[in-house]
Amino acid sequence: MQIQVVKSKIHRVKVTGADLNYIGSITIDEALLEASNIIEGEKVAIVNVNNGERFETYAIKGEKNSGTITLNGPAARKVQKDDIIIIISYATLEFEEAKTFKPWIIFPNENDNSLT
Repeated sequence: MQIQVVKSKIHRVKVTGADLNYIGSITIDEALLEASNIIEGEKVAIVNVNNGERFETYAIKGEKNSGTITLNGPAARKVQKDDIIIIISYATLEFEEAKTFKPWIIFPNENDNSLT
């Protein structure tokens, strides 16, 4: 049997932009992608703490150490600049492997999305 578990989580980052005129996705600072073990193109779930919206999109790499968290395309309608969001990715694992799996969970600074 296989189950889905949390693979990666970027807990509480501030949205820095929303670009409706883009083909879609979420642009995430490369440093945050690396620290959370999320790769470009990976499916991610977004949870908006401010309004309760929950939706899925895919990650694209933003400038390293820029603090960029920009929702693009239709997802831009679900957030506003300065909203606090949680970004989550999941993995499908065998049940026994899932029991010992440890996800990559990071807690950036909410003010500037930095890792320090």
